[in-house]
Amino acid sequence: MIRTKKKKSTPQISTASLPDIVFMLLFFFMVATKMKEITLKVEVKKPSASAATKIFDKSTLRSIYIGKPTADLVALYGNQPRLQINDKIAEISDLDAAVNDWRNEINEAERLKMTISLKVDENTKMGIVTDVKERLRDLVALKISYAALKTSDTGEY
Repeated sequence: MIRTKKKKSTPQISTASLPDIVFMLLFFFMVATKMKEITLKVEVKKPSASAATKIFDKSTLRSIYIGKPTADLVALYGNQPRLQINDKIAEISDLDAAVNDWRNEINEAERLKMTISLKVDENTKMGIVTDVKERLRDLVALKISYAALKTSDTGEY
């Protein structure tokens, strides 16, 4: 009896587990991604500037907000300009702990690149801003930027 060779077909790759893998990856990234949103407790309307540069490396950028408390917090904090560090209304003395925490969050090689962004309401008097800058100087946090809206003759951009 002569046997003829039959063509062996390659088995198809099963795609039954593909949706499971996709949803597992989606779930992983949803859980692992850190979305940090700051709830503003002070009113900050940025002043306009005729010359401004954009900071592209935001990994070492930390923000301090200065302005009057929002309407729902006026009864608690009054109507005078206040500091907001992270999600808390703070005093100038609280800058010590905040700057140290920020330095510890950044890896050691980039600590010298840490920039403090002052986001100050346009109607805030310079007294509190000067106090914050002096405290930052004492803490050797010397890279400071001011947040502003860049304007031109044709309007904002």
